Amino acid sequence: MILPRLRDPYFNYQHRRKLYVLRIVLALCATFTLIEAFAIQHSGWALVSTIMVMGNLPHIGGVLDKGRQRLLGTVLGASVGLLLIMLPLPWPYLVPFGALCGIAAATWLTFGNRHGYSGLMFAISLLLVIGGGQQELNIALWRAFDVLLGTLVGIAVTVLVLPQKATDMMRFMLADNLDRMARLYHAHTTATAAHDIDARELLKATSSLLIKQRGLVDAIHRERRLTRHELDDLISLQRRMLSTIELLLETHWNSRDGHELIEAMDGLREQQHTLARGIGTLAFQVRTGRAIDVTITPFALDRHAELAANARASDGRRLFSPGGYLWLNRELARLTDDLTRRLGDLDRLPSRRLRRRAPDHGLTDARSTADDHHTRRKGR
Repeated sequence: MILPRLRDPYFNYQHRRKLYVLRIVLALCATFTLIEAFAIQHSGWALVSTIMVMGNLPHIGGVLDKGRQRLLGTVLGASVGLLLIMLPLPWPYLVPFGALCGIAAATWLTFGNRHGYSGLMFAISLLLVIGGGQQELNIALWRAFDVLLGTLVGIAVTVLVLPQKATDMMRFMLADNLDRMARLYHAHTTATAAHDIDARELLKATSSLLIKQRGLVDAIHRERRLTRHELDDLISLQRRMLSTIELLLETHWNSRDGHELIEAMDGLREQQHTLARGIGTLAFQVRTGRAIDVTITPFALDRHAELAANARASDGRRLFSPGGYLWLNRELARLTDDLTRRLGDLDRLPSRRLRRRAPDHGLTDARSTADDHHTRRKGR
């Protein structure tokens, strides 16, 4: 049935652009219907407010945060404007002077913090209410009401019509990043797989999603599922894992002699492939809303220590790349284990709805592990 599918987080995420456009259109139609049905005056501001509160924000948390700031700024700005109009001021220029003082104070208080939009809406609402020198109370009240109406309609449509949660966006972006890092790391340790992927494009895509995740922090916090501290930890660990993989890509091919010594380290490749599978499995569990149940085995480097410490090139020159390469592998395993534990501590990470919908999207096993990717490519 179509309605259950529209409530599917996977479906909403994959078609978020289309659904966002649909919500914008529905919100504007709802606002227009209200202003026509009740003959609301100065109704253009209601339509403007609707589109502004939903603008470039397809998820609930972002609209709630922006809408809250817009409501706060609108109420305070309109209240100050009405106060200036209603006070029996002896000099007419005291109204614009008071407005300037109010805007200056709001700008000062919101400068450089996350409430800057409230300060902007305070200034806009105040100027709308006092008008261009014609301080009519009736017009001021209608303008304030229109802004509030448009804002509330935008919030209501975002929350009620095929809602897209910023928390779900963060989940899928995290899973995509882990999947890409598993593919990069596995391809790096498998010569035949390295030719099947574009490492530069994968690195670029992963970095881009990290930036987008950072932009979701306030919205996710507004949805009250994860704290800013928890989000900062998750993003930081992803960034450090990606940086470590980038260094691995460089260190591994530092010299031919170093590469041969690394290849001679018995059991290293098996450890690397196990870690790649662990990262891929972690991505699968995050994407499908399952409880985190991944064991990341620390790299046992003691058996390779002597070979790495005494590594020399054919000309007798001391080689440092094998030792650095081993340390980077151990660091990647440590960071992955840390991320796994952080995710396992999040009580709201498992999702029954995601688990129920996963089979509809072919997510019935950990297909995103690195070895599975490689096996499917070889079979084509």
